[in-house]
Amino acid sequence: MINKKLSIKTSQKGATIKKEIYGHFSEHLGRCIYNGIYVGEDSDIPNTKGMRNDVVDALKDMGIPVLRWPGGCFADEYHWMNGIGPKESRVKMINTNWGGVTEDNSFGTHEFMELCDQIGCEPYISGNVGSGTVREMSEWIEYMTSDNVSPMTDLRKKNGREKPWHLKYLGIGNENWGCGGFMTPEYYANQYRQFQQFCKNYGDNKLFKVACGPNGGDTAWTDKLMSMLNPMIASAISLHFYTVPTGRWEDKGPATGFDENLYNETIRETQKMEPIIMDHLAVMDRYDPEHKIGLAVDEWGCWYNVEEGTNPGFLYQQNTIRDAIVASINLNIFNRHADRIVMANIAQVVNVLQSVVLTEGSKMLKTPTYYVFRMYKPHQEAALAESVLEDTTADHNGISYTDVSASASVKDDSLFVTLSNANPNESYTINTDIDDAFGSYEARILTGAMGDFNTFDAPDRVFDKAYDGVKLSGKNAEIVLPPCSVVTVSFKK
Repeated sequence: MINKKLSIKTSQKGATIKKEIYGHFSEHLGRCIYNGIYVGEDSDIPNTKGMRNDVVDALKDMGIPVLRWPGGCFADEYHWMNGIGPKESRVKMINTNWGGVTEDNSFGTHEFMELCDQIGCEPYISGNVGSGTVREMSEWIEYMTSDNVSPMTDLRKKNGREKPWHLKYLGIGNENWGCGGFMTPEYYANQYRQFQQFCKNYGDNKLFKVACGPNGGDTAWTDKLMSMLNPMIASAISLHFYTVPTGRWEDKGPATGFDENLYNETIRETQKMEPIIMDHLAVMDRYDPEHKIGLAVDEWGCWYNVEEGTNPGFLYQQNTIRDAIVASINLNIFNRHADRIVMANIAQVVNVLQSVVLTEGSKMLKTPTYYVFRMYKPHQEAALAESVLEDTTADHNGISYTDVSASASVKDDSLFVTLSNANPNESYTINTDIDDAFGSYEARILTGAMGDFNTFDAPDRVFDKAYDGVKLSGKNAEIVLPPCSVVTVSFKK
């Protein structure tokens, strides 16, 4: 048992941890939308207006605050007018990015907004810059948010929606340095400036505009983009960074059946998120010293080889305790930078990459990552509390990383602490000193062997449960972290 110290100052309140940091991402990719979220009203699977009831209920219980759609790479080949009106007359298209399948566009704007209404989350629309036009995006915003007398408003009403929707978050383009057009930063920045100008605020709907930011550690993109933006035209820039255990896209490693070395490589790679964020924030500071432009990490998560026997273009992978640890590490990082990170969206919500939910026919299961998001829910809209953890960097067969991750927040008279132990073999006892006394606590734990996962035959193998590994005495707490564990503790007066 290794002992380490954690100091928490509840009196040193920082930024509010925006609920959007706990956001998610849904793309027309594999079985994320069709058969994952949407089965149609005529399906034998219980649904409400085509949305799977079990999936919607799970996402509501998890506390999903914002959902990004329709992509991803798909966004920059998506033409929204093909996805409105009577379903039988909607234009079909080939999904050239993901598997070459035919999309019938039965899930479009109205369906996505209905999904967000059922979940109770904010919609985040990713608009088409790569193959779209300024007029197309402008009219989409008008169609969704205007209550004026206009052709787009009339068209929306004709299609069954009388009142406009509320739309706050708008991404103008996606990965325009890659699948969104292979643009240079100068060219994209000029495209952004033009497109955003025609995305208007109608009535009391005010758009929060997100510009396409960098890929991973590409600070040159951030530098050029920020030099051409200002807070009047951009509320945030995006960042995409995926955890690829091997660092090689051609062979990313398996989602299950991995050895300890690959596990260690995964943890090392995911911890690169923090220095990458800090490098980009340093660049942003030079152009925006008042911090008016935020950072949205709107694609993140683990990317492995697809499951054997599945379509390689569908990006279907299982989800283990390893993924739960990765989720915990990243969410703690985002919490600690809550003064600058305005949103984060894990990829993706159902059946794709690091999903929180998997479906197979009428069956559904919750992954270990799902339980981490649900366990961390109290952080949403709480104030970050200053916390300092004694260094836990260790060598793991030649691979060095920090074993313990932590963050803390305060809301009303409660202190909420989240921790994870990435070490697959050693336990930690975290001796926690708090600058205020608390009289009671509730703790939960998610733990298991690093490769444990849920299956459709055994959907409850991995889940969170009440935990008694905490000792509290006034301003001091002793928290035991078993190997490969995520622990949350709610302290109350």
